[in-house]
Amino acid sequence: MAERKPIESWLTDMDGVLMHEGVPVPGADAFIKRLRESGKPFLVLTNNSIYTPRDLHARLNRIGLEVPWESIWTSALATAQFLDDQRPGGTAYVIGEAGLTTALHDIGYVLTDHSPDYVVLGETRTYSFEALTKAIRLINDGARFIATNPDETGPSPQGALPATGSVAALITKATGVEPYFVGKPNPLMMRHGLNVIGAHSETSAMIGDRMDTDVLAGLEAGMETFLVLTGLTRPDEIERHPFRPSRVVDSIADLIDLV
Repeated sequence: MAERKPIESWLTDMDGVLMHEGVPVPGADAFIKRLRESGKPFLVLTNNSIYTPRDLHARLNRIGLEVPWESIWTSALATAQFLDDQRPGGTAYVIGEAGLTTALHDIGYVLTDHSPDYVVLGETRTYSFEALTKAIRLINDGARFIATNPDETGPSPQGALPATGSVAALITKATGVEPYFVGKPNPLMMRHGLNVIGAHSETSAMIGDRMDTDVLAGLEAGMETFLVLTGLTRPDEIERHPFRPSRVVDSIADLIDLV
């Protein structure tokens, strides 16, 4: 097997890698500091489409992680990029929060419930029966179905919350139409992210805490992959998958010297 080229750019997941339940993972601040001092391009990725990059910058800053908003890439931004490539200046009926609606406004999309080109489903804490019914009827009338990510649940202090993937399954059951998921593990999100920072997969690495999204997306995008054990995937679960990360480490602190 040919040796990989040195890592010149980094992509990292946010939840479970840099922070866990609102608390920074030990070593995350030092890793981000080393990245910024190195001058190497990097992106912090999240499948969560609720927040804008500026929102996430402020949230990370409050816990001591200095990540420029320009270095944050969300599934909402990736979805907007995909739609802009597919159908510039289109229309969409959106179920989601400011992170998604702002991204679509920024590419010139019109948000409407009148014969939209797309129904776009994202994360929200207030899924309404009325909005879901409207989405189902629009899809039945011919709107194309897009979802920001396939995550079935999201975390909260009280326990799991239904997320985009679960709600998408409800809509699919009612319409018979499967959505196109833009976020991880779709390598499209990674490739768009690499383009944003002018990086190439051969010299890039992806850090994540989930085998089924982060590692898979990085692998399929052609990047070196690092699995950290500070998030969802437990050590005994790694061998259950038919693919492996390039390397497994305890936490992001173990990767500081690689930057």
